[in-house]
Amino acid sequence: MARLLYLQNGSSQKSVAKLDERFEQYGLSVDRFWAYNGEFPEDLDIYDGIFLSGSAHGAYEDVPFIGREHLLIREAAELKLPMLGICFGSQILASALCGKEQVFRRPFCEVGFKWLPTTSAAKTDAITNEWGSEVYMYVWHNDEVRHDHPDMTILASSDLCPNQVWRYRDQAIWGIQGHPEITLEQSSVWFEQNRERLLKDGADIDELNRTADEAATAKTSLKKFADFVLAAASAKARPENGLVGAT
Repeated sequence: MARLLYLQNGSSQKSVAKLDERFEQYGLSVDRFWAYNGEFPEDLDIYDGIFLSGSAHGAYEDVPFIGREHLLIREAAELKLPMLGICFGSQILASALCGKEQVFRRPFCEVGFKWLPTTSAAKTDAITNEWGSEVYMYVWHNDEVRHDHPDMTILASSDLCPNQVWRYRDQAIWGIQGHPEITLEQSSVWFEQNRERLLKDGADIDELNRTADEAATAKTSLKKFADFVLAAASAKARPENGLVGAT
């Protein structure tokens, strides 16, 4: 079975989204490591893909686990392991692979459900090719990844953030700033758990609940990433078959 390294970067080992359990439902064997608490695997060779979760930290912070994760990402990229990062996960991928200056603190928070226009590159990308000309997704971030690095292929943007979704070169490495993992049922729980932070960031909780959606189209990227990891594992086991690229 394909093995996914799941790096939990938050202060809790469990999240409302339970994305680790969803990846298991998609057919992956998930090894969970609480990176926030300093837990990392000794060997990456046993994995077929990596997922990097969100965090309240910034990718630019001088925190031990963040420094260790930068090294892990670079090693994984050299091994050509598929990687997907969401929110902070996207930011630390950009910081590790494209430079720490790629992540910056916004002057104000972007929060809410939005339609994100996609680029022409998204139409042929391995995880976004079902999104169409725009995709509906919940976004919530104070930090942001710049959009003008030559090694970044931008796949989707918003009115306030030119880099909502990106891919590293033509490799199977993706960053998603928003939160496609949150289901409609989970959203109200998440909003209530984070009410104080959301209000501080300028959100309208009633409006968030009114505009909440299953965002099923956005979620296809998660299933497609899992499928890509499964295919990578299959190709590793039978190298004569090869593996199609990220585009």
